[in-house]
Amino acid sequence: MTTINKKRVLVGLSGGVDSSTTAAILKSQGYEVVAITVTSIKITDDCKVQNSTSGCCNYQSIIDASDVCEQLGIEHHIIDLSEVFRQKIISNFVEEYLSGRTPNPCSLCNPLIKWGEILKKADEYDCYYYATGHYARLAFDKASGRYYIKMAKDKTKDQSYFLWGLSQEQLRRTIFPLGEFLKSEVRKIAQDLGLKVFNKSESQEICFIPSNNYRDVLKKYSARTELISEGDIVFRGMVVGKHSGYVNYTIGQRKGLGISYHQPLYVKRIIPETNTIEVDIDEGLKSNKLFANNLNLMKYQAIDEGKEYLVKIRYKDAGEKARCRVMQDGTLEVDFLNPRRAITPGQSVVVYENEDLVAGGIIYGSE
Repeated sequence: MTTINKKRVLVGLSGGVDSSTTAAILKSQGYEVVAITVTSIKITDDCKVQNSTSGCCNYQSIIDASDVCEQLGIEHHIIDLSEVFRQKIISNFVEEYLSGRTPNPCSLCNPLIKWGEILKKADEYDCYYYATGHYARLAFDKASGRYYIKMAKDKTKDQSYFLWGLSQEQLRRTIFPLGEFLKSEVRKIAQDLGLKVFNKSESQEICFIPSNNYRDVLKKYSARTELISEGDIVFRGMVVGKHSGYVNYTIGQRKGLGISYHQPLYVKRIIPETNTIEVDIDEGLKSNKLFANNLNLMKYQAIDEGKEYLVKIRYKDAGEKARCRVMQDGTLEVDFLNPRRAITPGQSVVVYENEDLVAGGIIYGSE
């Protein structure tokens, strides 16, 4: 590893304003920048004809990335990782829904693909560092020798929630140039540099779901979804309606249930074994405790059971104070000081100490 050039940095370049500005900033700082654009869904002739601008079936973004690299005078590689992406991310996404959970594919993709696979390319291109346009900050504790992530300056764009799975080795080779900038400042930098993508709109959907309808992915990648029929909607032991297939619902959902009650009812639990959806009133969706597996400790090597942390259970969550402990089997147990609503199996739980990312995992239960 020591032979890899520390003045060369590989930038994940999607063709958007954030990654493009990242490349420009690093070049201005004296780095020898190499750009890589990854396609996680295979680009077909249809993509080129449609000139799609959403998701990873996004031929226009490849063109934009190439144009930015030409303007900045940097080396550019386009890599097809569609097969490994299908095996590691999409297959997990489908299996989670079939198991009655609601996955967060970005949290899995980051350590496995955006760092796991791309750092292999960094080695190949003689780049020590890997940089992305994520809104997050990287810190290092000299006393413990550990790297960790801090929330970005722009709290409205902070993406630290999705980065809890990164390892110490991955963090050691990471640069986040945008962590100290507001989004408005990033656009201004891009505009001042004459980057044509400075005002490009942001993509809000999951990258491999350009239609923004996850059911399309389930149908495309698993024939098992065709076997899921309608089933019972149950409220406190009584059948109150029928659902169209449990994979079409998520915890906390109210719309589309097709049932009436004098109080609003929400999805509380999904039971794939019996093809049943349990519903309850809002108060019934509240829990004081959750359990998570796939735990990754970041800032510290251990969780302090006596300390209160800020814990987020979804991306746009403001967080809630909680005490945490790691059980003997490696499971993370989180006890909230105040009840949380609609804790969802499959989603990420992320533990913070002020702005510092302490740990993260995948929720599998609550009580």
